[in-house]
Amino acid sequence: LMERKTDFDATTVKEVFQGSKETQMTLLALFDRHIEEIKARVGIDVSHRTPPTYIYTRRRLGEFISDKFKISDLAFCQLNEQFIREFQEFIVIEKGLGVQTVRHYLAILKKICRMAFKEGHSDKFYFEHYPLPKQKETPPKALSKEDFEKIRDIDLQGCRPVHSIVRDMFLFACYTGTSYVDVVAITPDNLSRDDYGALWLKYRRKKNELRASVKLLPEAIALINKYHSEDRETLFPLLRWSNLRRHMKALAALSGIKDDLCYHQARHSFASLITLEAGVPIETISRMLGHSDISTTQVYARVSPKKLFEDMDKFIKATEDFKLTL
Repeated sequence: LMERKTDFDATTVKEVFQGSKETQMTLLALFDRHIEEIKARVGIDVSHRTPPTYIYTRRRLGEFISDKFKISDLAFCQLNEQFIREFQEFIVIEKGLGVQTVRHYLAILKKICRMAFKEGHSDKFYFEHYPLPKQKETPPKALSKEDFEKIRDIDLQGCRPVHSIVRDMFLFACYTGTSYVDVVAITPDNLSRDDYGALWLKYRRKKNELRASVKLLPEAIALINKYHSEDRETLFPLLRWSNLRRHMKALAALSGIKDDLCYHQARHSFASLITLEAGVPIETISRMLGHSDISTTQVYARVSPKKLFEDMDKFIKATEDFKLTL
């Protein structure tokens, strides 16, 4: 109790030593309570995408406890360093999950254990020094200018109408940086004009509720006008994610692109090919993409060698009159 650095009295000592209804909180019970608390905060300070990650972690943890201990739940006093190590092996070997997912699950489990310690349900924070798997950094994969032009200029006459819709939605994302969950949700209410008459797209991202603001290019405006309809609220037709992924593969084949093509590449292409290589400052790109931290946007600078060469040429030109004095 002294290690927790919180006030306590003789009754607290007795309850911790002998147990009581208030102190008999189990691992999955605390997990369930925290999930309900997160659900209640959705739309306030929690994204709607957050609860599912906790639910999936709780589900895997319940499967592990049932498989390993043949019981439905565990008291915190039954935990040790070996427990989290075996849980990691379970989700890697038995469930075949990737390193990123495993790291996310373990981080959430450690958060619950930290919470249990602070609230007095656990004698110590068992996994305080347990190292999480290293996060694998994968640079964003943007389209090359050649592949972008192949998709933009492809002749889809004679193909299924859905292929044209997928292509146009992908191009719109290339011109605006919108992700799938945002492009299928934006409405005319997200459009506004500035004092100079320019049309802007302003919306809150589904991922983090941060505002993204993009001045629309003529190409993006043409796509909005092409799919304008009074029969629906959204700017574009609704395509389910599973169907969109399937048609993206068909679009890659029709365009003659050898590499895999996914919808999120359009957002990466906007950040690097459309804006960064055109000389737009990284701070402005961050605002347009709705990033919470500019370091997230700076990743795109690594995938734009063209911008690097152009900036070096500008540097050389600006310093060509300098003389070195020794």
